[in-house]
Order: sequence, then structure tokens, then C-alpha cells
Amino acid sequence: MTMPDQTSFPTTVANGLEIVTVPCLADNYAYLVNGPDGVAVIDAPEAAPIIAALEARGWNLGVIMITHHHHDHVGAINALRDKYGCPVMGPKAEADKIAAQGAPLDMELEPGFEGGTGAGRCQVIAVPGHTLGHIAFYYPEGPALFSADSLMVMGCGRLFEGTPAMMWHTMTTLAALPDDTLVFSGHEYTESNARFALSIDPDNAALQKRAREISQARKSDLPTVPARLKLEKVTNPFLRAGDTDLKKSLGLEGVEDAEVFAHIRAAKDRF
Repeated sequence: MTMPDQTSFPTTVANGLEIVTVPCLADNYAYLVNGPDGVAVIDAPEAAPIIAALEARGWNLGVIMITHHHHDHVGAINALRDKYGCPVMGPKAEADKIAAQGAPLDMELEPGFEGGTGAGRCQVIAVPGHTLGHIAFYYPEGPALFSADSLMVMGCGRLFEGTPAMMWHTMTTLAALPDDTLVFSGHEYTESNARFALSIDPDNAALQKRAREISQARKSDLPTVPARLKLEKVTNPFLRAGDTDLKKSLGLEGVEDAEVFAHIRAAKDRF
């Protein structure tokens, strides 16, 4: 991924939240969220681009919010905490694994938490599958969902720790959020995700159109996040395991939704 000039990082404004997409490492995204209570960063893959995006806007970082323990999401915690003196919050269920990487949490969050998180009112949602203690951050005012490696734009995260049934439950939980929710996921995998989706759902007209738009965006090195949940629900196969047309396309009519999801996830792993 070519790093854009820090002053031109894509910005989304959603009902009082100013959200800056910050490319990090090879294909990660961090997000700056500037809200009524200050500025938060969602995940900490790499310090330099996050600091550059903050300085380009004259923003001071107030809190670091972590979704799960993988190193490409926590590797810059200490550099950011040392520079800005800000607290770090993340999943209680993965606090030990994060601390084992030398970056202990200052505040441990459990699913169901709702309150101020440094940028605005936020809800913590359990999204197990990719890892067992993975959480997502949902800002109802946006509405904006920071799903990291659970629901991804046009895809979902690999199941490193959880089961297909667990991740399917996560997908159905997130699909129940309002259709106008903006989905901010943790990586730029959308173009390959779209190719896979077309391979199993080739007659989906909405998917065909979206795949063309994604390809054009990536040719210009533009991010494919955020995406509206409404569009994800008609084009992302991992949200459509219960769809009768997709089941028919896969030759899995009459099969339980969770089993169809498992089939789709296994097919993507081989793709």
C-alpha cells in the first residue's frame, strides 16, 4: 500500500464524529475518531502514520482503543502512550495476551459496556471468531462500527481461535445494527474479498457493480472503507449464509445457516 500524504488521509464525517482512516503497515487501518469528548485512535498498528495524521490536524490523542490482541493491532501502543500520556483500553478477555507483548491495558472493557471512551458515547460488542475475546466499538451517533478483524468489508476475519458457529453468531449480531451504519474494518482486503464473493455468487448484480467500484478505487490507491452495512448485507457472502439464493448457488439448499457459513469460510481459506 502506498502511503498517502498525511494531510490527505480520507476523512468521514458522521453526525458529529470526524473519522480519519490511517493506513498502517502493509494493509492495516487505524482510525482517528474526533468526537465531542476528544480524539481516540482505534487500534495501534504503527506509530508514525498515526502521529503524522494527528499532527497534520493539530489534534491531541486522548485515548487508545484496542479491539484484539494481535500484534498488528497493538504494536504501537507504547510509542503512542509514551508520546501522548493517554490511557489504553481494550478487551478484558485478552488483557493478559496484550500485556504479554509489553503493553498492559489501563482499562479493561467487557462486552455490554456503554459510555464515554474519549471521543464520544460508545458501545462495546463481543465479536468472537477471529480471536476469542475480540471486541468491536459501535458509536450510535454515527452510526459507525469499528469491527477490526471480525466483519470486514466484503469479508470476515480468519478463524484463528474461534469456530465457524461463533463467527456466524458475530455476523448475525452485527447485521442487526442499523442499515446506515458505517463499517470500518481493520485491513484493506476488499478487492480480493470481492473476487472471492463473485466466485461463489456470480449472478448477484449488486455484487458485480460493487466489485467494479472496488477495483476502480484500488487502481487509484483509495481505501474501500467505510462501507454501509446495508450494502454489505447484499454483497458480503459472510453476512448472507442464510440467504436462499446464495444457498442455491452453492448447492446447499436446506442446510443450516451456520453450516453454510462454515462452508463459505473454508472456501475462502482455500481461495
